[in-house]
Amino acid sequence: MSSQLPPIYYIIFTGVTAAAVLLQTLILLAAFLAVRRIALKLQNTTDEIKKHAIPTIILGRQLLEDVSPKLKIAATNLVEASHSLRHQAKHVSTTVDDLLNKTTVQTARVDEIVTASLDTVIHATRSVQQAVAVPVQWASALFAGLKAGFDVLRGKEPEARTVADDFGE
Repeated sequence: MSSQLPPIYYIIFTGVTAAAVLLQTLILLAAFLAVRRIALKLQNTTDEIKKHAIPTIILGRQLLEDVSPKLKIAATNLVEASHSLRHQAKHVSTTVDDLLNKTTVQTARVDEIVTASLDTVIHATRSVQQAVAVPVQWASALFAGLKAGFDVLRGKEPEARTVADDFGE
């Protein structure tokens, strides 16, 4: 058996293959044009971004360069101030503690002085009361006795009296 095809099949096959290659070329051309159009839009967008973003970035960098040393100085000053405040706080705390200790000692001394003074005043008051009350009681008893004696001499009945009556209690 012979496996030869008629020449028309070769012509049809070649025509179909040529049409497929032509169709593939058109699709690739359309894809190329679409990618090229997108690339141009992307290029324009990139140019716009560069036009606006680059000055902003440059300005930000300059600002950062200007502010950076100042921030370092401010941070250093803040650390120094913090150390100084901590030292001053310790000093104030020590001074207040010392003042409280001295105040406590002085308060104890004043309390002792006041207590001793009050004890002395109480003792003096008792002494004065005894010094005055005992002679007054004796004098009162003497006068009561004399009165009773005179009452008897005058013929009167003696009144029933107590010592409390003599003192007005």
